[in-house]
Amino acid sequence: MAEAQSVKVLYFDVTGLGEILRLLLKFAGKEFEDIRLDRDKWPDIKPTMPFGQVPVLELDGKRYGQSVALASYLAREFGFYGKTNLEALTIDTVYQLQSDLLHGYAKYYRETDPVKKEEYLKEVKSEIGPRYLGFFENLLKESGTGFFVGDSITLADIVLFDVATGFLKPTVEDSIDNFPLVKKLVETVGEDERIKQYVSERK
Repeated sequence: MAEAQSVKVLYFDVTGLGEILRLLLKFAGKEFEDIRLDRDKWPDIKPTMPFGQVPVLELDGKRYGQSVALASYLAREFGFYGKTNLEALTIDTVYQLQSDLLHGYAKYYRETDPVKKEEYLKEVKSEIGPRYLGFFENLLKESGTGFFVGDSITLADIVLFDVATGFLKPTVEDSIDNFPLVKKLVETVGEDERIKQYVSERK
């Protein structure tokens, strides 16, 4: 990353799976071009993307795909991946829990029938979201530092912030007050000046 002169994030004009890349780059203070793709033009753009998917990270003209791999790469480059392999294991655990939460949310997100969609939303808010917040809360209790690992913000903490403030927010917003360590960590990440400015300006 230090050698890359040109950094671009390509994704739609929403938070979604691309937001973690934007958050990491903002937190690191790394300049990048935030390219917001037009969904109407996606059928034409799709064949030009790695694996036909976004988000995409472009480094000096070369494009790379797969959101988890990209976020993990950025975290390693910027020193947000823990100091030991065991810390990295915990970070990966948090990220994979987020992926599991996403799968639970997808059933609601993709449903087109209004009645079923409302039923799924109730399940997401009352069962699925609180379940994963409980997992995160327990990991923070084990850590005892206010962060998932160590004593400073890592990828895992930014992942949690993205869960609470991004497109997965509906899964946790009604129950996050019941998980004080989670809530405090989200506030801590949100108080970082670069993160705060970015969030205040995003749509």
